[in-house]
Amino acid sequence: MAIEIKLPELGENITSGRIVGISVSPGDTIEKDQILLEVETDKAVIEVPAERSGLIRKILVKDGEDIEIGQTLLILEETEGTAPEAGKEVKTLPEKEIVSDTKQPASEEQILRQPEAEVPHTTEVSEVPKEVAPASPSVRRFAREIGISIHEVVGSGAGGRISIEDVKQHAKQLNRQRSASPSLFKGVQDEPLPDFSKWGRVERKAMSKVREATARHLSYAWATIPHVTQFDKADVTELEKTRSKYALSAEKAGGKLTLTAILLKVIQKALVKFPRFNASIDMQHLEVIYKEYYHIGVAVDTDRGLLVPVIRDVDRKNIIQLSVELTELSDKARSRKLSPDEMQGGNFSISNLGGIGGTAFTPIVNAPQVAILGVSRTQTEAVYLDNHFVPRKMLPLSLSYDHRLIDGADAARFLRWVCQALEEPFLLSLEG
Repeated sequence: MAIEIKLPELGENITSGRIVGISVSPGDTIEKDQILLEVETDKAVIEVPAERSGLIRKILVKDGEDIEIGQTLLILEETEGTAPEAGKEVKTLPEKEIVSDTKQPASEEQILRQPEAEVPHTTEVSEVPKEVAPASPSVRRFAREIGISIHEVVGSGAGGRISIEDVKQHAKQLNRQRSASPSLFKGVQDEPLPDFSKWGRVERKAMSKVREATARHLSYAWATIPHVTQFDKADVTELEKTRSKYALSAEKAGGKLTLTAILLKVIQKALVKFPRFNASIDMQHLEVIYKEYYHIGVAVDTDRGLLVPVIRDVDRKNIIQLSVELTELSDKARSRKLSPDEMQGGNFSISNLGGIGGTAFTPIVNAPQVAILGVSRTQTEAVYLDNHFVPRKMLPLSLSYDHRLIDGADAARFLRWVCQALEEPFLLSLEG
């Protein structure tokens, strides 16, 4: 019996991905849970396992192709004696060629002009029960043709039944939202690029999903958030001595006692003292959302670009525990093993470029957060103490913040408190 194997749900808010590796070929016999392919989303590279055993008859996707959740990946011939899993409906395919048809999303004008009778016919794709939406096959086809996820459409019929008119109305609403929102790349797309090949050889390469998501998100953050950056320096001479003293304890636990691990605890305490930095702005309702949990993201440099895993419940963990978790998540980020959930829910971010170099930088706030701390390389400087200059290790810190919520004086107090906590750790217990 031939069945379709589809791209399953990959995580919250993930609707598509790009194939970066196919591990099987037509004619292969596979076992349940065997890895079929790897999909790169805007969060991570995710391995897609087989839901059942069988013989691969045909692969319907190719390396580098963008695919959507629920799209058919391959046709599998179930081996004799293999039964479908309980609770899952499997559709048997006719013994004929599978038709694949992908098109770009239609404009609002095209949507309104297209009559129901003109919807092109394609081979219908079966749905797993948890993805089933109350819509007929023709409505599903129409939604796919114009680039709409049927699962996002609210049906107006009995029991929430979705009609083609419901799909059209949903598409019109999306178009209105796009028209009302400023372009994420305004100022770039308005001016076409020149033909660079006139001056020399060029090569075009498609952005990775991670780079594409980074470009869009940071363009949005830069365009919508009025950024200001506050600079300060912390004297970490004594802290570095303490860190060296206890580094072995962290190593025995499986972590590294880095400055970033220490900063996780310092920042968490600062967020308690300055709750406005642990908030988000809801401009649609003109409200400030104050959070009562402490999840902090840490930027990690990888060969695919910048990833920001989130350390959760920092308030419930000691510095040794934080160092272990930070080490584990950083390793997972660099080996493409981070799950989407491990990069969501952060309240504040830390970006440490000290290992690379530089004296200061202005990090971009990771919306919907309202602040981010940039850390640069520690430098030995001459500091005037007790009537004479002495060499001290000074740590440059850069705090970028959303000026809609945070005033300059608030930012200066926040960063000065962070510096003092690094210089005098007792402050963490006294005021944190």
